[in-house]
Amino acid sequence: MTFGFASSSAAPVPASASDASAGRLLEPAEWAAAGIPLLSNPREVVSGLHARHVPRPSTAVVAVLDHEERLCASASFTRRAATADGWMFRNALLDQLRRIIPHDLRRRTPVRTAVLLYCRDGQSGWTAEDGAWMWGLRDACTLHGLRCGAYITLTEDGWQVLGEGRGGRRPNAHSRPEPFALSEAPPLAPRTGGPVSEVLRRAAAR
Repeated sequence: MTFGFASSSAAPVPASASDASAGRLLEPAEWAAAGIPLLSNPREVVSGLHARHVPRPSTAVVAVLDHEERLCASASFTRRAATADGWMFRNALLDQLRRIIPHDLRRRTPVRTAVLLYCRDGQSGWTAEDGAWMWGLRDACTLHGLRCGAYITLTEDGWQVLGEGRGGRRPNAHSRPEPFALSEAPPLAPRTGGPVSEVLRRAAAR
């Protein structure tokens, strides 16, 4: 199990609808129609990620949950893109996912879900920047063999799961972290190379 943190000194850049490249953002209606699985306890997920990563505006936290919503891995990083571009966000998320957890591309059906918590300035309503993050999250999940999960914004007004209408006042973009332990999944079993590697292992043990 790996929990990573990567930081950047890049300053946040305001985003508008014209910043997001056409076709690389998702409107709220498109997101709602995509069948994104609902979090059974979003407050627990948000509070746990906030306590673990203490995000500030322009910080994204990507987390991978198992089927019981236990945390498998997470990473936080600062947005580097000068504009709200879903393709750039996809690449940034995919890079973090590759660092913290093996892909599940060999599985017929995804068993783990990636969620994204993005801390930003401004009001809690949907923006083009949010649409670009949604597009990036969905695409990154597809390329890493994960199920696309919730997109959550963290602003000075509090947190909100976009597309679900669920949210709360704390934590928010400027609140201090409160002690909170998010349930963690058991460590991942080490990968092996199959029967051939087992034969080599036994031969080396003799």
